[in-house]
Amino acid sequence: MHRPSDLVPVRYLSLGGSGPEDVVADPHGRVLTGLADGRILRVDGLDDPVCARVEELAVIGGRPLGLELLPDGDLLVCDADGALLRVDTRTGRTRVLAEWAAGERLRFCSNVVALPDGTVFFTVSSQVHPLHDWIGDLVEHTGTGRLLRLAPGEEEPEVLLEGLQFANGLALSADGGALVVAETGARRLTRYRLTGPGAGRADTLVEDLPGFPDNLWRGAPDGPIWVALAGPRVPPLDLLHRASPEVRRRAARLALRAPFRPTGSVGVLAVDDEGRTVHHLTRRRSGFRMVTSVCEARGRLVLGSLWERGIAVCEAPAPK
Repeated sequence: MHRPSDLVPVRYLSLGGSGPEDVVADPHGRVLTGLADGRILRVDGLDDPVCARVEELAVIGGRPLGLELLPDGDLLVCDADGALLRVDTRTGRTRVLAEWAAGERLRFCSNVVALPDGTVFFTVSSQVHPLHDWIGDLVEHTGTGRLLRLAPGEEEPEVLLEGLQFANGLALSADGGALVVAETGARRLTRYRLTGPGAGRADTLVEDLPGFPDNLWRGAPDGPIWVALAGPRVPPLDLLHRASPEVRRRAARLALRAPFRPTGSVGVLAVDDEGRTVHHLTRRRSGFRMVTSVCEARGRLVLGSLWERGIAVCEAPAPK
């Protein structure tokens, strides 16, 4: 078993708004994120909090979650309110790429990746619960998450996988032949084959994760896949998931009425394409809670959170 190491904080950067749920780094080491109020921001100067610059790139009409930076500088944005968007980071202009799939309006778009040929893959976390009721889906264990593909020139995406437990983060394998999907509700990483003999099939890459996987990040093909753990494992929830659907629905209604406060324990993982853990970093009693994303920028790890009002910069482990 891979022993966890300390996640060492370096600094915290306030963004003047809540919920930088996903963080992605551009080739210049700047970090892009989206806030609950719809703003898309770019943060420069991570090494010097005094000189750090926060620039507003766009404002979307919904709630931005997963982001994917394209080679031309445009940004793909998952709008939690039900759309996949493309944002011109130079002008701020926003274009809707998809709002429907399989004859239904999209709901709870979560994360997105793009191939060099323009094909876009994205996840829908739940077809039952919207973002503000996310904890209801984790408790009810609805298994209504989806993986979708939007081919170049198409207006409606194709459903590739259904029955996922809160489909969330996405990352490409090093050779581009597979996608890795985080199933938050199942605490596992699922691999979907894009090429080869197993194309179109899914299998488990990593199971029984020590926490709930959220967004995924791969900065370079030869680097690991970073996994944000939004919270530690909850053993009573594992037991509840074995109960009947009606019991889970009742528990979900109770959970939605109870006040939520994230645990002070945070963690991130890095795994390779065989599912082996490369790094496991944790911190107990952290002042920065509910880590929903992690990326590498300028030799540091940058953490995003659905809960916090800024991003955290931490020491990156030595490469292995």
